[in-house]
Amino acid sequence: MPLTGLVIGGVLGFILQRGRYCTTGAFRDVFFARKTRWFSSFILLIAVHAVGLWALVSLGVIHLESKGFPWAATIIGAFIFGASMVVAGGCATGTYYRAGEGLVGSWFALGMYALTASIMKHGPLSGFTESMRDIEISQGAIYETLHVSPWVLTVILAAVAAWLTIHHNRGRAKVATLPPRYSGVKHLLLEKRWNPFATAAVIGVIATVGWVLSAAAGRNSGLGVTTPSANLVTYLATGDVELVDWGVYFTVSLIIGSFIAAKASGEFRLRVPDAITVVKSILGGIGMGFGAALAGGCTVGNGMVQTAMMTWQGWVSLAFMVIGAGVAAKLTIGGGTSQEAASEKKAPVRA
Repeated sequence: MPLTGLVIGGVLGFILQRGRYCTTGAFRDVFFARKTRWFSSFILLIAVHAVGLWALVSLGVIHLESKGFPWAATIIGAFIFGASMVVAGGCATGTYYRAGEGLVGSWFALGMYALTASIMKHGPLSGFTESMRDIEISQGAIYETLHVSPWVLTVILAAVAAWLTIHHNRGRAKVATLPPRYSGVKHLLLEKRWNPFATAAVIGVIATVGWVLSAAAGRNSGLGVTTPSANLVTYLATGDVELVDWGVYFTVSLIIGSFIAAKASGEFRLRVPDAITVVKSILGGIGMGFGAALAGGCTVGNGMVQTAMMTWQGWVSLAFMVIGAGVAAKLTIGGGTSQEAASEKKAPVRA
């Protein structure tokens, strides 16, 4: 059953690459470009995931444990992660899928991200991580604090997400495209530009299915990238096979799925960066690994899963990742392209 992680990871990697879905641009654009279209699609992703997750809980398919809120580690770690992913040029999953499509700079960022996360979780800095995360508030779930059903928060979130989806897709002008080479499913999967809201909704469904398959493999947790990345590096160094679980299979196959998508669509190309970009990728990767391990998750574990679980860790982390990304964008970019514009000019798109 752990091998089902390969399937889910491969499918998600394919979707991330074809949808050009990376939260770095989405978070950065909120402050830098004053655009919220991609961030709004991320809210839809969380909402779809939340509905699926709490449906599974209500049906007794999975069980969620109540935990505290390590506020200090979450705030500091999330801010560092948010700033670092701008420096590195991609969030956790964004770095994985870009590595799969041949972006060499992402290889450096990914390696340092996984290595630093391993040091923070299993190595000499594990004590520091634990001590920081021991500073907590006992009540970690928002619905427990407010004394309401998690479904109340889920319905509110779903309503907001629905409004944002309609708002951002109403009356949008069509973008000029090249004549399609393919038709049917092949055209849809390999040529057509994907709407970020459609991509987000599909990812939300995959995240829900991931809970079921992960639980069946003995891992009662949702999708995650930081801990599996740390476990993989630690396994390679120690040979401890107990670290290789569903999450590790899932994470590794993100690259495989992205590679397949990039090759099939003609977007795979080895792109070697200049020295400055390599340094930024390395430093960004280190910061991402440090921040994600400290915060207890990245844009997946905290931004997607913990938010759907309606925890303080998830939503506070999301807020500070966005703030960190905005600060880093203001300090390091000074001019650039929004996530939407970048996704549109990445490659020639056919209708």
